[in-house]
Amino acid sequence: MTFLEKVKTPIYWRHVLRIGLLFLVLLIIISLLFNSFSDILKFDLDAVNTENFSEGKWKKFMISKIAISLVYAMWVTNRNMN
Repeated sequence: MTFLEKVKTPIYWRHVLRIGLLFLVLLIIISLLFNSFSDILKFDLDAVNTENFSEGKWKKFMISKIAISLVYAMWVTNRNMN
């Protein structure tokens, strides 16, 4: 089955959604740990918010993670579907 044939099936998108959401959550957690590990250990959520999400930073943070997760999920699903 070609990639375009797989994309047209509903099961493909269910798998993409499932894998993509799981990968998105993991990616967000890992990114926050890398960017704000000491603030997270101190439970200083204001510092985490300021460093990662304030002044429009959340758009760049989330859009990049969503795009990476979508591409990864589509690639993995395409590889694993027969």
